Amino acid sequence: MKLTIIGGGSVRTPRLIPTLIKRAAALDLQELWLMDIQAEKLELIGGLCQAMAEEQGATFKFVLSTDAKEAITDADHVVTSIRPAYEKGRAVDERICFNHGVLGQETTGAAGFAMAMRSAPAILEYARMVEQYAKPNAWVFNFTNPAGLVAQVLHDAGIERVVGICDSANKAQHAVSRFMQIPMKRLHHEVYGLNHLSWTRSVRIDPDSDGQNGEEVLPGLLQNDDFVAKTHMQMFADGLRDWQATFMNEYLHYYYHRDEVLASLIHKEESRGEQVLRLTNDMLEKLKSAQTVDERIQIYRSIMAERSKSYMAHARGGADRKKMKPVGDDEEGYAAVALGCIEAIATNRLLYTGLNVPNNGAINGMEDDDIVEVACWVDSSGIRPIQIGTIPENQLQMMHDVKQYERLASQAILTKSRATAIQAITVHPLVGSYPLAEKLVDAFIDAHQEWIGTWQ
Repeated sequence: MKLTIIGGGSVRTPRLIPTLIKRAAALDLQELWLMDIQAEKLELIGGLCQAMAEEQGATFKFVLSTDAKEAITDADHVVTSIRPAYEKGRAVDERICFNHGVLGQETTGAAGFAMAMRSAPAILEYARMVEQYAKPNAWVFNFTNPAGLVAQVLHDAGIERVVGICDSANKAQHAVSRFMQIPMKRLHHEVYGLNHLSWTRSVRIDPDSDGQNGEEVLPGLLQNDDFVAKTHMQMFADGLRDWQATFMNEYLHYYYHRDEVLASLIHKEESRGEQVLRLTNDMLEKLKSAQTVDERIQIYRSIMAERSKSYMAHARGGADRKKMKPVGDDEEGYAAVALGCIEAIATNRLLYTGLNVPNNGAINGMEDDDIVEVACWVDSSGIRPIQIGTIPENQLQMMHDVKQYERLASQAILTKSRATAIQAITVHPLVGSYPLAEKLVDAFIDAHQEWIGTWQ
């Protein structure tokens, strides 16, 4: 297998290496290509990845490249993890939003649109190259945010073999595994919604092949104070948890607790994006002067740990994602999801996981071509969402509202239409104002002209 990572200079890439080495034999991995348009960053991060792989005894060929066509040609599968306008672009997006009195967050609301207007066209260009130059059945596994909206744009543009990857889709499974000390492979969770707008209604231990029977444990855990305190569920109000009676995606906090989140973030001296920019620049400078592999690995781990601590810190309170350890050899995160899918497709080894894919009848009330976040079965025949059926009306209404935004946003991005972009941001539940949407769209277009070209 030839596996290509577009955006190989991303600070996420080193986290993929241990999982990839563990799965290399099953994948029959012969070549790993890391491609990035930033040559210096690719050399630093890609070089670190290569050193980590060699240190752990990897036998596959490691190639660093700035040539996308060369990297994609004959690839069996492609992972995309890019950031057009880099970390600075995210910081700019968030600051524009805060200056206009609305939430600034790179996947949610207006700043999520700003990220998508840069990232989706770039991913679409790479996806078309995959169709032209990669192996005939190659899939694109996209990490790039906002994963659900990017997948919607690509789907609307006619790209068939693309899947949005987000580790948040499997957080309930991970949380139950850690709390009950049960391997994740014994757990079956039913997640549904949109990317960063999803709910998990069931987690069963040892279900049958249809996901039924087995021991249902989630309702009891949602009433367990210790479980709540050790997961991000502690971010949500008691009455809200009782009402929803599901394990809620952490990003729902931006919707259900909108006013308090905005109040806690808008006056901070440093936004999350500005912090990520500072830490990334600090990491790259320190990596340049590091003398040994061990020193580079320590720099990377230290700064990424600091970055992780601030993830949704405004809401986590005393909850610590590191308090509960994974069970045995179970893997977590984007890398495990993407590589698990690749292995399932390559070897016909059945996998169950949450993904962002076309609805195709999975969730009642959503269109077949709506990209949704839902539990799926994956094997050599492809990716199949499970049948969720009917969901609570209040949740379906939230999905409809945000999907209306995503539909308009996709159309705006594909046509470079300012008018449609304004409509998209206007209907988003976190904005809801046409004059405000006009100001935001104009600010984004002005700030990112170099990356998005001319919008009409």
